[in-house]
Amino acid sequence: MDHVFNSFGCTGTNLSPALDWSNAPTNTKSFALMMHDADAPTGSGFWHWAIYNIPAGTTNLARGVGNSIDRLPKPAIAGLNDMAGTNPEVQQSYVGPCPPQGHGPHRYTITLFALAVEDMHETSGIPVTATPALHSFALNFAMTSYVLGKAQYTAVFERK
Repeated sequence: MDHVFNSFGCTGTNLSPALDWSNAPTNTKSFALMMHDADAPTGSGFWHWAIYNIPAGTTNLARGVGNSIDRLPKPAIAGLNDMAGTNPEVQQSYVGPCPPQGHGPHRYTITLFALAVEDMHETSGIPVTATPALHSFALNFAMTSYVLGKAQYTAVFERK
């Protein structure tokens, strides 16, 4: 239960998972990472984690790195998650799974984008303080010419 949130009835330790990747596309200048629960009963899912401008030479994020802005590889930026406005302590960090009890299995998809730009905010014009949904729109639609590739991992978690 290391990666599960420790609030709203969940009793995990809320540590971001260790992630490793390799074989980034040629000309990758940065990465962006987002974690989304499409099954959250909000109408638009729930954004759990976002990191932008991860340096191109980065090939992993250590366990727990998402829990502190200071642990991110420079010049990476921790984006807002969907706790923004409700809990300042975690609004720019990893928020682990904690689906409503009895709601069924939830899919948590982590997507890593390889980008042809060093600073996605400078290129897109989106402010760092924009919602994760707007960042996702930029990465999946508005900035497609700058997305060199992406990798996804989906984990499933349920509270019975």
